Amino acid sequence: MDDVAANYATAFDGHLAFGKRPAVLIVDFVMAYLEPTSPLYAGVESALASNERLLALARELKIPVIFTNVVYEPGGTNGGLFYQKIPALQAFDAGSPLGAFPPSLQPADDDIVISKQYASAFFGTGLAGILQDMAIDTLVITGLSTSGCVRATALDALQHGFTPFVVREACGDRHPAPHEANLFDLQTKYAEVVDEVKAAGLMKAAMGNHN
Repeated sequence: MDDVAANYATAFDGHLAFGKRPAVLIVDFVMAYLEPTSPLYAGVESALASNERLLALARELKIPVIFTNVVYEPGGTNGGLFYQKIPALQAFDAGSPLGAFPPSLQPADDDIVISKQYASAFFGTGLAGILQDMAIDTLVITGLSTSGCVRATALDALQHGFTPFVVREACGDRHPAPHEANLFDLQTKYAEVVDEVKAAGLMKAAMGNHN
């Protein structure tokens, strides 16, 4: 990996600055990835704990929090080719308990919940407009899965002009290999990948600047 990093650094060595008005974006952290009998179970309990801590900090600092989930009409009539490609997405048919947020990671009344049908939280939703209305400039991105919806959301955040900071420990995948490969790719080209401690420090510093 050191050789790979050195190779990429010759062309991809830029960095993005954390902004003044962050929001936390928790991508699809739902029971389908936590219930062992689910086809999408990913063993991401440690990532859940990281999300719990970051959510508590965001509430303390009064940083806006946005949750996303995936909801399909019965039979996936609004799921298109994505639903056809991944049969396990049936777990997110409307009313499925696997689509619910875990008890320890529940939206509050003043949080925003974005329901989507595709990988990116921006595709086919009003998220970009909401963030613009709130004057958000930076997204602290967590959730599931690193190689799927987190990656797609971080890329679209960049393309919509919102600086993406992806929190390593607060994301998860079915296997460490795609998790690490996608974090590497995100850091190299599309986002800043930081650990939880760094993310917390950046959030505190940004909100301190508002005082």
